[in-house]
Amino acid sequence: MPSCPRCDAPVDDEARYCAQCGAPQTEDAAEELDEYVQRQAEQVAGGGGGGSEGGESSASDAFPSMEELSDREQLWRRGSYVVGYGTVVIALTRVPAPESWPLILAGIAILPPIRRLTAEPLGSPLKREVMAGIYAVFALIGIALFVVL
Repeated sequence: MPSCPRCDAPVDDEARYCAQCGAPQTEDAAEELDEYVQRQAEQVAGGGGGGSEGGESSASDAFPSMEELSDREQLWRRGSYVVGYGTVVIALTRVPAPESWPLILAGIAILPPIRRLTAEPLGSPLKREVMAGIYAVFALIGIALFVVL
């Protein structure tokens, strides 16, 4: 009876994988495992929701990785993070004041992950212009409350 090259446990002659450690015992099993790992890695890199099958597009298809984005889209995404987190930080310094809550909502609304979160219930992600508009409305309400109060 042969033994597993990884853990030295005894394996059956016809076994494709080791019962102890799961190591592939044949070339076919090793290729199958490699393909499985590659598919899993692509799903994780693609946003965790899996790829699209049968021509259907998923919400993760609308969010390419930073390397796939144009320079303009990368600038938008980075700028959104800076503006969003900056607004939230400023709002947190004014938490007891009423203007802090619209500013917190503005900062959250402009963050790029919000597009991904809204894509599932809405069916498609919010456009950049919509995000910027929501940000502007909440920010103006917060600034107006600051000036008035």
